[in-house]
Amino acid sequence: MSDVDDLKFIGLGGCNEVGRSCHILEYKNKVIMLDAGVHPGLSGLNSLPFYDEYDLSKVDVLLISHFHLDHAASLPYVMQHTNFKGRVFMTHATKAIYRWLLTDFVRVTSLSNASDAVMGGSSSNLYTDEDLIKSFDRIETIDFHSTIELEGIRFTAYHAGHVLGACMYLIEVGGLKILFTGDYSREENRHLPVAEIPSIKPDVLITESTFGTATHEPRMEKETRLTKLIHNTLTKGGRVLMPVFALGTAQELLLILEDYWKRNPDLQKFDIYFASSLARKCLAVYQTYTNIMNDSIKLQTSKNDSVRNPFNFRYIKTLKSLDRFHDFGPSVVIASPGMLQSGISRNLLEKWAPDPKNMVLMTGYSVEGTMAKDLLISPPTIPSINNPDMTIPRRLGIEEISFAAHVDFLQNSEFIHEINPTKIILVHGDSIPMGRLKSALLSKYSNRRGTDQEMKVYNPRNGDQLSIPINGLKVAKVLGLLAEDQISQLKSEIEEELEDKIVEVKKEDDMELEPEIKTEESTTDGEIKTEPETESEIKDEEEKQTFTSEKPLTGVIVSKDFDLNVLQLQDLHEFTQLSTSIVKSKIDLIINANLSMVEWHLEQMFGYINIVHDDESHWICLIMDMISITVDRTKSHNSSLFVMVEWINDNLMADSLADSVIAILYSIDSSPASVRISTKSHDHHVKQESDETLIVIDKPGHTNTNIEERIYRISSLLKAQFGDSFSAKGNEAKIEFGKNQASINYENLTVECNSRVLKDRIENIIKRGCNLAAPLNQVSK
Repeated sequence: MSDVDDLKFIGLGGCNEVGRSCHILEYKNKVIMLDAGVHPGLSGLNSLPFYDEYDLSKVDVLLISHFHLDHAASLPYVMQHTNFKGRVFMTHATKAIYRWLLTDFVRVTSLSNASDAVMGGSSSNLYTDEDLIKSFDRIETIDFHSTIELEGIRFTAYHAGHVLGACMYLIEVGGLKILFTGDYSREENRHLPVAEIPSIKPDVLITESTFGTATHEPRMEKETRLTKLIHNTLTKGGRVLMPVFALGTAQELLLILEDYWKRNPDLQKFDIYFASSLARKCLAVYQTYTNIMNDSIKLQTSKNDSVRNPFNFRYIKTLKSLDRFHDFGPSVVIASPGMLQSGISRNLLEKWAPDPKNMVLMTGYSVEGTMAKDLLISPPTIPSINNPDMTIPRRLGIEEISFAAHVDFLQNSEFIHEINPTKIILVHGDSIPMGRLKSALLSKYSNRRGTDQEMKVYNPRNGDQLSIPINGLKVAKVLGLLAEDQISQLKSEIEEELEDKIVEVKKEDDMELEPEIKTEESTTDGEIKTEPETESEIKDEEEKQTFTSEKPLTGVIVSKDFDLNVLQLQDLHEFTQLSTSIVKSKIDLIINANLSMVEWHLEQMFGYINIVHDDESHWICLIMDMISITVDRTKSHNSSLFVMVEWINDNLMADSLADSVIAILYSIDSSPASVRISTKSHDHHVKQESDETLIVIDKPGHTNTNIEERIYRISSLLKAQFGDSFSAKGNEAKIEFGKNQASINYENLTVECNSRVLKDRIENIIKRGCNLAAPLNQVSK
């Protein structure tokens, strides 16, 4: 059974922009929140996603893709200063780095807040260290390739290749599969594996569009150009500044420079500094989590030898601040923050900007509204961070070599092709690159337009709410004894089909040994047919026959978190831990009538009653296998019967049928028919007539329970269907239809036939015939 539901997507941040990523998914009354970042180009409350636009108390689970500030820095604010009540998940490495990174973020914003207070500005603090600690304790972790299920929401973490610990989430809700990539990379670098392609294909893909339709320079060419620029600058007496995030691209650049210094002894007299307040802590985390890096790193650390750990650098020094930095000659400084908004990287930029021998290498993605973005247009001056009214001449060189671990167009397009979703939501990209990517994808898949596989691409803005129709298919699993019955039945059908095929092959082999004889028949249009048309149709249907049973599947449907299971009642406790009880109703009646009168009235109503027991003490009958009527002869008298009516209250039909039976029994002694029938002695199979009254005692039409009469009626239906191909004798009948033959046993209503299709037709006719002969009777074989 299929139905249509809407997946709702609400963009609270990171839509048609890079920064403050936060997205809401609503489906089947479940709410998932993806990331909770800040905008690096803004400060204070202005940097937050638009949390006021959504009731965060509805969120069931919040998934953080990685530790970068634009994806995780507003998490403590959400957990401590909103009505958010859900659970939060991230990978182990992300949580380890998250604490140190946000501790530094709180310190930097506090310093900025103090500066603003001196200048008469407003506070830019979003939360305190105490808020961070309290939120940290509530964060839960997930391993890569592990699956967590929470009240109908199932999600699995896969490597994203962006930074250490970054993951993609494959989310499943009510049969709908959604893949959220976060920031991801499909290019293997010196320490991280590439983003994985999940084995389960998603229906909806939420992917970044940072670089739009741009393509990256080949990795080896980038490394060569980077090291050549650094080498030339140092040998000319200049200094090199590389602004980076403290974690991510920074560690990749450190590995590149360590290897280059090792291979070039002439450079070993120049120092390389990793300047960040988190420098040592960052390196300690990377030294710890080598087990989730690529195979090259794993191989180097396979013997647990700290000396072999690639993050134990020989040529790189760490700097927590500039207090101990002696700027006496050429050097390379890899410094945070990457957007040059403040901190060590901004101070060094202002100090080195006037000297043309120096150089700044931009290696990451630069967000609009930041100093890093402004610097790319090579301005003649830059503003001083400590005194905005003062400008500093900019004469140092500026080069951009992107090592940002984001997919380019080719990588994104190939990934989408492998995933093959029908619905794509683009996020994390400025409006122009995102629009170009959307156009390119629609053009690439234009041949699918108007088909079931048509690709829909959405590029919502912040605050937009998308409603995406989802055609779902409800599938139920069959469990326990019911599953065993189905497997056994399927096995029997397969064996029967194989036997039929073996017989056909043997017949074909025999035919090859005998002279071929064909009976040809001319048709009005000149065609020659060798078999009757109806037999050909049967053969075609046999070839298309699948191993499915027409027997209805009956059981209990158990629904839990959108999973449907069908099982027998006795298996309910084993598979669901639910307890069951059966309510059986019983009523005792005193009927002023004899037993034959009871039988007659019940047969008049139901056509047939199944007498299962009849002796000197008890008479028991079943009505439609649901209502049991017992006459206790030991408690009955000549003028009255002691009757017990019993039934199980498992469905409305049983209750309704029981009401009918009791009403009939109560009305027997006052029924006009009973009075007229009982006025004279009679034989139930004799029609009685008098001048005063005409009473028909024999059972009319469909209420006749005579077995011979029923067989006659079923035979008449078969005769009408198959004509001269049908013949009957006694309790058996035969149908010969071309090569196909069928035998029918009227005693147990079974059919034996070498054609599955013909057998099904005969059984359906017999079933209808039984219903016509006794409409309210369930015929037992």
